[in-house]
Amino acid sequence: MSSDQDHLEETDTEKRFEFKKEEKSAFQAEKGLTEETIRVISEDKDEPEWMLERRLRALEQFQQMPMPDDWPGAPDLSEIEIDEIVPYIRPDIETRGGVDDWEDLPEEIQDTFDKLGIPEAEKNALSGVGAQYESEIVYQNMQERWEEKGVIFCDMDKAVQEHEEIVKEHFMTKAVPPSDNKFAALHGAIWSGGSFVYVPEDTNVDMPVQAYFRMNSDGMGQFEHTLIIAEENSEVHYIEGCSAPKYSEFNLHSGGVEVFVNEGAHVQYSTVQNWSKNTYNLNTKRAICEADGTMEWVSGSMGSKATMLYPSTVLKGPGATDNHITIAMAGEGQNIDTGAKVYHNAPNTSSTIESKSISKDGGRTNYRGLVHIADGAENASTSVECDALMFDNDSTSDTMPYMEIQESEVDVAHEATVGKIGDEDVFYLESRGLDDDDAKQMIVAGFIEPLTEELPIEYAVEMNRLIELEMEGSLG
Repeated sequence: MSSDQDHLEETDTEKRFEFKKEEKSAFQAEKGLTEETIRVISEDKDEPEWMLERRLRALEQFQQMPMPDDWPGAPDLSEIEIDEIVPYIRPDIETRGGVDDWEDLPEEIQDTFDKLGIPEAEKNALSGVGAQYESEIVYQNMQERWEEKGVIFCDMDKAVQEHEEIVKEHFMTKAVPPSDNKFAALHGAIWSGGSFVYVPEDTNVDMPVQAYFRMNSDGMGQFEHTLIIAEENSEVHYIEGCSAPKYSEFNLHSGGVEVFVNEGAHVQYSTVQNWSKNTYNLNTKRAICEADGTMEWVSGSMGSKATMLYPSTVLKGPGATDNHITIAMAGEGQNIDTGAKVYHNAPNTSSTIESKSISKDGGRTNYRGLVHIADGAENASTSVECDALMFDNDSTSDTMPYMEIQESEVDVAHEATVGKIGDEDVFYLESRGLDDDDAKQMIVAGFIEPLTEELPIEYAVEMNRLIELEMEGSLG
């Protein structure tokens, strides 16, 4: 085992995530969602008129759309009161759009991200890093060698100002329109912060870029937007981390992600989310994949009170490929509803969905997925595999796959398994010298290996450690 991995495994992960800083802000919007609030946020960001108009249209759609509370088995969202959420908090830093020197950040923000390991990760394994605190990016940096090749990695507020035409064309127009669902509309109205990634044609960014989103204040909402554009025959791996400490009030996270994979390009989007158990995590993420492009989603979700997360891909061109790997873990009082959606809209397209879920202490996990194969998408192939692991009789796990097949010349496969950790498996490992907890943790580590092997070593170790802490009931 390497010395770097030794160091990571010795890290006190619980302390890294559960600390909380005194609230300091330069600007904080009033609670609730009104036209006045939208105008105040847009004015504070000095946005162009077209962005304000889009925000106001999204607000109208949000007000007209019902809550998604009629889905079978959906998490209970009745506690969410938008009028009690603070939608926008600008951190108290001098430089709008973030600084590019870590030492220029206020000490309390530096300390927050130091504890989360962001500077160390940047030094060791990343080509670029963005860090968001509350509603805005506070730090953004990209290695010079990628900037020289035309790669752009900046915060979304800066992108609106400096890359206006690209953003105007892609922002919530093709991939995630506000009309998609109520929380997409909410996001379109009060989004703030997030990342903009642009990779030019024939450029391979061979080290991942990372963004980390941290909520620190009680009763706030975080609504970052991520826009990734990979031009023809380019390649990039974007990693996202999210966390929040324990709260006495409920918080809401409703991010938006739009990915454009042009012909022959390859994008991997990896996320490890560890919210507090007072956080509702309701995101909308979608990729549009052109001919011979490849989109990969790798998602790990835990910690929140309720999660509804279904990354989706539209396979728009012949030969496009989509792969989803998801893991969800639910403990006492948690309902983690995750899955994937794939739309085969062209011939010779392929997709795989591999879902792993773990539930304990009465928690509930659910796979909710959709595969749509359109008429004319000949020779499309899809494979869906859903595996659930339960610790006790009080926990539940459901599988709700939905397939719409409108073409006869296709290859479709679905497999689902549900089971408890077997006493004989635990006994076997105990007979080899492990105690009961270590035996169960080893079983779970093997169960989630398809996800962790897709992550850089720093994230794989962190993911395993977070799972261990969830099993011990130490987080949230």
